Amino acid sequence: MLKVNALYTEYTNELGQAVKAAQDVTFEVPTGHFFTLLGPSGCGKTTTLRSIAGLERPKSGEISLNGTVAYSSARNVFVPPNRRGFGMVFQSYAIWPHMDVFSNAAFPLRVGKQRLSRDEIETKVMRVLKAVRLDHLRDREATKLSGGQQQRLALARALVMEPKLLLLDEPLSNLDAKLRDAMRFELKRLQRELGITTVYVTHDQTEALALSHQVAVMSEGRIQQIGTPREIYERPINQFVADFVGMTNFVEGTVTAKDADDHAYVVHTEIGTLHSYAIDALRVGDPVILSIRPEDLELSDHKPDGINVLHGKVDQKVFLGDSVEFQVKFGSRVLQSRAHPSLRTPIGEPIWATVRPEKSVVVRQVAELNAVA
Repeated sequence: MLKVNALYTEYTNELGQAVKAAQDVTFEVPTGHFFTLLGPSGCGKTTTLRSIAGLERPKSGEISLNGTVAYSSARNVFVPPNRRGFGMVFQSYAIWPHMDVFSNAAFPLRVGKQRLSRDEIETKVMRVLKAVRLDHLRDREATKLSGGQQQRLALARALVMEPKLLLLDEPLSNLDAKLRDAMRFELKRLQRELGITTVYVTHDQTEALALSHQVAVMSEGRIQQIGTPREIYERPINQFVADFVGMTNFVEGTVTAKDADDHAYVVHTEIGTLHSYAIDALRVGDPVILSIRPEDLELSDHKPDGINVLHGKVDQKVFLGDSVEFQVKFGSRVLQSRAHPSLRTPIGEPIWATVRPEKSVVVRQVAELNAVA
């Protein structure tokens, strides 16, 4: 298990000012799991990854893998990156252009401290090339590989040393959209088959949701929330997480009553009264913010039965092939909804909407969360 505890990392910018890149970063990654650090540029995710790799020296905290400490400020321990035994793939791949596929993958074995025979190198390299589906290209020049093939070669080179931990710094960001989608499946298959503990850095929420066992969403050097992809998407803890991971509608309101179920409340909002879900305990009179995903605002030409029924008017709509994006006006507020193309309500016509209580989620403001932390 990888353990990162109370990690603080600072560096000095070009103006001589101290930048707090990582602040009290704490998380654990069980053996064999895929863990993603997700956030916008400058949030501290790459600094955290580089600290784990040993390429940055944190100010304080502790990093350990399977009980072996790689860094500890309290114990004055700092293991150099070349002695940590971690594999890393950078955004640029760093493929040797003058070598063929086999030689690129074999390079760490040939320059490593452990002396291996030619047969041993052959066996190890062909095993990883087969895992990344490049064994049939072993003699091809690296410069003649496609972007996706170069990405897989960089993975093979990181895996050939059989690292206990694999660190990936936005390895798909240089690929075009279709190839990036295909490589998500390849990377997920490879990680699950090999069972290697992996920490992945990305700003792409789709990658994080598609690949990970757990996701840590970061902002301004701090982890805002850790959870499974479904928890992060369906139960965002604050406005930043809800807004950064997917699209959402924010609706302000006031708690008017406690509902029958745990975590259930009645909230009066500018678009109507909504039965909603809250992670935190609330009191009557508390001001709140609701997050409602576009796909959870269900539209209909006819008035549906049940609670949380809203009446509005189609303000705009855009046909996207497999769905239609609607902007619906409820009083003075316009909310976004995503519906099946079979719904053809014209612009300017009335329309009904409903949202299930568990999909109308109370989220904290970021300032509130930092105050609690």
